[in-house]
Amino acid sequence: MSANSIGQIQLQLESGICALEAIRRSGLPQRYPEILDGRLKIGIYGRQIKPDTLLKDGDRLEIYRPLALSPADLRKLEAQRRKSRERPVPRSGAAGGD
Repeated sequence: MSANSIGQIQLQLESGICALEAIRRSGLPQRYPEILDGRLKIGIYGRQIKPDTLLKDGDRLEIYRPLALSPADLRKLEAQRRKSRERPVPRSGAAGGD
């Protein structure tokens, strides 16, 4: 699954189905086999759930791919970039006076 890959699939499923079964029925594992290997996290409306969680009518099941960088690492990288763009202010005149 690419970093830019975002999609939405609407399914009509019988009540009492678990999240993992809904993912299987979505057809996504045929296109992205890594979905079923256990490394990707899943959730409902931003709250992480277990694969055996039963879905309710209207639930939005989400599949979260791993972050390339943690938020803390990203902030450090951005701070380093800003610092490298800063230029020292040239000093005018010589120290001391006449």
